[in-house]
Amino acid sequence: MKITLNSKLRKITGGFICLFLFSSFYCCTNNNANATAEKETETPKIVNIVNFIRLLEPRDPAITEDVLYQTVVKQVDIMKKYKLGGTFLLQYDALMDPRYQKLLKSLPRDSFEIGGWWEIPQPLVEKAGLKWRGRYPWDWRANIGFSTGYTPKEREKLIDVYMADFKNIFGYYPKSVGSWFIDSYSLNYMYEKYHIVASSNCKDQYGTDGYTLWGGYWNQAYYPSKINSYMPAQNAENQIPVPIFRMLGSDPIRQYDNGLGTTRQGVVTLEPVYKFGGGDSTWVNWFLKSFTEDKALGFNYTQAGQENSFTWDAMAKGFELQMPLIARLRDEHKIKVETMEQSGRWFKSKYKVTPPTSFTVSKDIEGSDLKTAWFNSRFYRVNFIWENGSLRIRDLHLFNENFPSAYHSKVATSNECVFFTLPVVDGYIWSKSNEIAGLRLKAVIDGKEVLLKGGEPVYTHTSPGSLHISWPLITIKGSVEMDLDEKMLKIKMVSSKRYPWYFDLTTSSSAKLPFDEIKANELDCRFEGMNYVVKADKGSFSKPGNGVVFRLNPEDNSIVFNLSDTSTK
Repeated sequence: MKITLNSKLRKITGGFICLFLFSSFYCCTNNNANATAEKETETPKIVNIVNFIRLLEPRDPAITEDVLYQTVVKQVDIMKKYKLGGTFLLQYDALMDPRYQKLLKSLPRDSFEIGGWWEIPQPLVEKAGLKWRGRYPWDWRANIGFSTGYTPKEREKLIDVYMADFKNIFGYYPKSVGSWFIDSYSLNYMYEKYHIVASSNCKDQYGTDGYTLWGGYWNQAYYPSKINSYMPAQNAENQIPVPIFRMLGSDPIRQYDNGLGTTRQGVVTLEPVYKFGGGDSTWVNWFLKSFTEDKALGFNYTQAGQENSFTWDAMAKGFELQMPLIARLRDEHKIKVETMEQSGRWFKSKYKVTPPTSFTVSKDIEGSDLKTAWFNSRFYRVNFIWENGSLRIRDLHLFNENFPSAYHSKVATSNECVFFTLPVVDGYIWSKSNEIAGLRLKAVIDGKEVLLKGGEPVYTHTSPGSLHISWPLITIKGSVEMDLDEKMLKIKMVSSKRYPWYFDLTTSSSAKLPFDEIKANELDCRFEGMNYVVKADKGSFSKPGNGVVFRLNPEDNSIVFNLSDTSTK
């Protein structure tokens, strides 16, 4: 199958540039701001504009080193035009190029940050005294172009060379280091020896270029486990104290299902090269409106921008569309534009462990009535989606700091890499195009089983660290009330008349499921060698048959889970 350069680049790189929209509804430098705008009455919503830089592009001879350099010049010019600061992350070969050194040294330090992009090119490997195994001077394969392809001691050598040369050029060590993925050993070494304060990795994706990051902390940022950089830690003593920001600005509704039933996900993100996504004015305006106006817990975060590999011609329309809009939102005190280092320091000052956060959408793009709510904590993530008036729990993954990554100390031998957490509901991997997995809310009315239908979900924060979702029903008179905090997931039916109601889990017939045993009050699970349980504090499981994997029944009209307690006895 013929692949265009842009789609190929996107698949391989994951669009690694970040415009981290990590902002808040106030502007700290405008003395004329209204008193109401000065108050932090809304959830912080923060923006980092982060572009990463490669020296060369071996996949297309038309993309010369000069084309790549001029792309960065254009990015800098437009950001300066709208007085937008940001972060530029340098791959080692670009770091050593005098043109980039001169350009980036000219940027004001109070609004621009220079950091590291952690892909491994030939000059870095050879200067570290190692043998280059790549096909080109930069080879994007996981066992060559990323730190996962090297032993822990080799990773230390690579990091030491990069940091020494960076300091020699800029006079300090970088505070932010990003990549599609950085193994936990390397990340902890960078923290302990060089004191980095922020990192970033790719958004969730499945099979894109053979690389999978799936089931993790969705959007915002988290502290990773010391033995698994993709897994949020539950306790401070077992975490690397460097927040990892999720990159690329995923569409909270469509990205998850894009490419359903295939081996590779499509891409719907804020990256400016995408015609439906960051390059489309309708989509960008919808996304940023939801980002700034819909309820979010803790803080909200997104990113936009592009790595120079895509070239200016491909990204110009989207980049020139987004920068003035971001500047306007900043001036209206709806977002705060920061460098990645500033965001990392803010996160570390505010959170000692990974916080609960949410990303909600109350109104979809014109022509669609889909709505969604993502909730994350250090213990789990869950996603609710409303489609055609009905509710589906589309995703539920658990986090366990003791679940090791294969790449913590071992060398990747394949050009593919996979990172997972612990699945309970997986609406993507367990689906086919005609068999969509998920937990669906049903009731028995007049002796017939029906999908419950309802109106617009309402999101509120009834207490710090919690999200309340109230969903008014149409099928019957009443509502479904959902409460989520960092440990607990509670669902209750409120109605004048009681009906038998429950959630049914259905999946594709060929899905490989983690359930070893379905008991009355718990699910005994095993995934990638890890045993875990899902216990119902209120409610029970049954197996009704007819293609239903399990039925989740309420107790006293409620379902309650403590998702912080998933250990086996």
